[in-house]
Amino acid sequence: MYVCLCHAVTDREIREEVERGACSLSDVQCRLRVASCCGHCEDTAREVINEQIAKAPARSQRLRTAA
Repeated sequence: MYVCLCHAVTDREIREEVERGACSLSDVQCRLRVASCCGHCEDTAREVINEQIAKAPARSQRLRTAA
């Protein structure tokens, strides 16, 4: 589904960025323009990020301890 209509960013693209190592909205925004225009999608984008991180808790824990 489209999360950001302004820049045509989908939940799939956001999930892929989390799989590549993004741990926050700021991380995702480094590659995608989500939540950088009107801001209406910011809450949904954060939800998608958090859901994807929750699916792989061991992986996200490794990323946090490596930082």
